[in-house]
Amino acid sequence: MNRLQWIVTGATIALFFVLYFGCDTKPKKMQALETTRAMTAESTDLNSLLQTAQAKLDVAKSSEITDLERAVETATTDTARVEALKQLSGKWYSNGEPAIAGTYAQQVAELLNDEQSWSVTGTTYAICLQNTQEEQVRSYCVNRAVKAFENAISVNPNNTTHRVNLALVYTDAPPQDEPMKGILMLRELNQQQPDNVLILNNLARLAMKTNQWDRAKERLERATTLEPDNMNTVCMLAQVYEQLGETEKAEPFTQRCKTATINN
Repeated sequence: MNRLQWIVTGATIALFFVLYFGCDTKPKKMQALETTRAMTAESTDLNSLLQTAQAKLDVAKSSEITDLERAVETATTDTARVEALKQLSGKWYSNGEPAIAGTYAQQVAELLNDEQSWSVTGTTYAICLQNTQEEQVRSYCVNRAVKAFENAISVNPNNTTHRVNLALVYTDAPPQDEPMKGILMLRELNQQQPDNVLILNNLARLAMKTNQWDRAKERLERATTLEPDNMNTVCMLAQVYEQLGETEKAEPFTQRCKTATINN
């Protein structure tokens, strides 16, 4: 069992003890059985992802991964371990494996327990959700994305970005019993912060996905009065105006969007 598997297993055991001592509502034998099942499922999912991903690597990339894994295993301080884990996460991400990249980012967040690390973890798992339709991989990423953003919110409850990102995870992977959960979360945030451009932009983006172009226009026009130089707003508004046939309005926004794209 490699270090990653030990860490995942250890995290599961820790969660078991928290639940056991915090709320002793089930027989001990049943608790132990459920914990064993959870540990087995976690390990199986991770092993499966690693085996599939490693099979895609050429010799050079495989060697790079092996060297970074060794750096994690031989790290003698938390600082060195964090740095090696960050590099390993980045390498898997660059190899097109955000699920595995998220796993290593999560280990960094567990060591540092800071807002940025949990946000990076959640974002990496969220990218996994957006980039794959494989049910096993989506299942692996969705709960971890939710937990990561919840942890980021716990560290800094006043950062609206974490709440928006959490809502977007639910829009990408709606719970079966609450299919509107993500949208309702965004609407609630909008009621609380009607002048927040990040919220307005994401509500507009969702409206565009469902062909609610007038609603998207309303949100984006509001956003652009608040932040005229927000390029996300500018580019989306160009698209909305074009879709609605308002070509004269679209033209200046289209040009600004193209200029921003070229400069970036």
